[in-house]
Amino acid sequence: MDGYRYEEENAVCLVSSDEDTGMRIPTQVQSIVEGSGAVTVSKLKPVPDVDYLQELLAIQQQGPRSIGFFGTRNMGFMHQELIEILSYALVITKNHIFTSGASGTNAAVIRGALRAEKPELLTVILPQSLKKQPPESQELLEKILLKIHDQFLVTKEAMLLAHFAQAVTCSVLMLRVTDGILLVNH
Repeated sequence: MDGYRYEEENAVCLVSSDEDTGMRIPTQVQSIVEGSGAVTVSKLKPVPDVDYLQELLAIQQQGPRSIGFFGTRNMGFMHQELIEILSYALVITKNHIFTSGASGTNAAVIRGALRAEKPELLTVILPQSLKKQPPESQELLEKILLKIHDQFLVTKEAMLLAHFAQAVTCSVLMLRVTDGILLVNH
């Protein structure tokens, strides 16, 4: 009898009212518009800052290295400030910084390295000639020595070449991803 009551309690629990369980069954319209909810996309959990700091300490403890920065042109002011500070810190610890282009991530890297007053530790690999860069970038780029790739390539092909040259040259690559910076040792 208790077993029957237990099953009955389970059955009652399965079909209890919305108020009791806190769950709501979606309407047909909600199911069509929002989906069934059977597929849930888990958000990537950001890596704790401690992991980034440990990686940076490992870079610093191994002595000066060649470090390449890859990133996006479209980024917020705060991210640019953080990358500029990171670039500055890496240059004053005698690391050689490589970047390509002169906007977004790359501009922040250049500003940080120039602020460290050691332009000899900064190499910018331009995908195209200086004249093909945006006017706001040209002023920044004129302050440093440049390696310019084939000026006759279209932008996409030229960027791939510049990124490849940068990746081959550097022992550590810093890739800007949506939730932080990914360090790649190779």
